[in-house]
Amino acid sequence: MRMYLALLLAAMFALSPLDGVAEEKQIADIKELAGRWQGWVTREQGQERATLIVSADGSYRALTPHGATTEGKFYLQDGKLRYRSSRTIGTASLSEDQGKTMLTVMPEDPKYQTGRAEYERVKE
Repeated sequence: MRMYLALLLAAMFALSPLDGVAEEKQIADIKELAGRWQGWVTREQGQERATLIVSADGSYRALTPHGATTEGKFYLQDGKLRYRSSRTIGTASLSEDQGKTMLTVMPEDPKYQTGRAEYERVKE
């Protein structure tokens, strides 16, 4: 009997949606990224706070408190969100979780030893 109960519970957990799991959001127009974002970037020295400002055409500027600036542009290619910056190129994804919109940027080229960046949309 306990085995059946354990199987039933396992099936319920497997089939129920999990709270707190971010859901990737597909975007149809790059304008959806426009606005101000706050988050963390991975740089040579470690993680650092950053502000990302995205224009309606996908161009952006990322600024850190220590004066580092990166400029670039988001674009859609074959339905996937990508970016090209003054330092790297890579992929990006948009997700929503518990009322927060998150933007994750992942470089493809480790040349500058930069890594993943995660931003949360600032509600204005």
